[in-house]
Amino acid sequence: MGLYVIPLRQHIGAPCVPNVSEGEKVFRGQCIAEPNGLGAKIHASVSGRVVKITEGDIKIEGEFTEDEDYIKIKKCDSIADTAFEAGIVGAGGAGFPTHIKLKSEIPDGFVIANCVECEPILNHNIALIEEDPGLIVRGLQYAMEATKAPTGYIAIKSKNKKAIESLKKEIEDLKNIHIKELGDIYPVGEERAIIHEIFNLWLTPEQLPMEAKSVVMNGETLANLARAVEDRKPVIDKDITVAGKLKSGKDSNIFFQVPIGTSIASLIEQCGGIDGEFGEIVIGGPYTGKAGDIDNAVVTKISGGAIVTIPLPEFGGPLGLLVCACGADENRLKSIAGKMKAEVVATTNCKNLVEIRGANKCLTPGECPGQVQAVMELKRKGAERILIANCSDCTNTVMSCAPDLKIPVYHHTDHIFRTVDHELSRRLSLED
Repeated sequence: MGLYVIPLRQHIGAPCVPNVSEGEKVFRGQCIAEPNGLGAKIHASVSGRVVKITEGDIKIEGEFTEDEDYIKIKKCDSIADTAFEAGIVGAGGAGFPTHIKLKSEIPDGFVIANCVECEPILNHNIALIEEDPGLIVRGLQYAMEATKAPTGYIAIKSKNKKAIESLKKEIEDLKNIHIKELGDIYPVGEERAIIHEIFNLWLTPEQLPMEAKSVVMNGETLANLARAVEDRKPVIDKDITVAGKLKSGKDSNIFFQVPIGTSIASLIEQCGGIDGEFGEIVIGGPYTGKAGDIDNAVVTKISGGAIVTIPLPEFGGPLGLLVCACGADENRLKSIAGKMKAEVVATTNCKNLVEIRGANKCLTPGECPGQVQAVMELKRKGAERILIANCSDCTNTVMSCAPDLKIPVYHHTDHIFRTVDHELSRRLSLED
């Protein structure tokens, strides 16, 4: 079966503590690590033998795996406890332990299913809705029951018409669940952006959705909740999109319920392998993903995608960096600049960026006040071109001034989008 590498940190908080030993036989679904404070339980995704335990992971030599064969979690008295036993975390990338959200009590509030799948190229969430909308709707109902919320919303981009029709049929007899259709811009799936779209309310970067009497949960997270409640299944599998410069073509490849710890390289091979020379293996989506090591990257509870890109363009001249809270951070931009062989001469932040507890946050994600000042500052400091990491609206404002200032613009997603012939992040159309 091969080697499965199970990271001990697949969530916000400290790494989990192993409760198995090297050489021990484990079974699919068995809890193999416990949280150390804030965190979530980790379970074996395959049956086999533990061959190595390090500070960062547990390596299992898999002997067999069957989707319907796993050790079930114990029966619990509450939905929140069930989520804890199943090790459910936010599957959209944040990795926040779900049982904590489910302990909220909002008898006059809302649970919002985030089915926006904001990152382009990633399609597995929408594909799941098209194939099994009931799984997500039932998960939403369990979350509403746990939090005592009387009303549920499903946020989804209006372009996903087939998925919306599937959802409408599923909820046609449910008067307390509503669909909120959103535009196709980035980052409309950010939870504060969703709350703004639904309630016309901007939370500050310090505020949590509870300030709007809301709990926001990713659609795949809700699917995992339904599986845990109905089938007592722990989180041992993950849906993921693999795309890019592959021999199978430029269309996205969707893998449902891949055992956690599966190597990304093996999924790429299932797509025919990499098609010739490539630039990066981006783990995650185009906007927030990071360059990964194909030899070590594995599927985790929060994996969104793996994208093989074309080589990056080379520019040996002076380059300015414009950092945005909604996209790549400064380190990621510097990494891209290095691969472009550029000389970074200046860095500035989007005027909407604020730092909260060491993390970059946007004041109003998706709504930009303008970037002329930032572009002019980078030019004054010697940048002949700029590399940006902005959201759709911020990018629009950059492109409204940079060409007039004779400053060519790269977006940090350009090499990713060019790989699959996706429209580049530039000016918004009038329809947007």
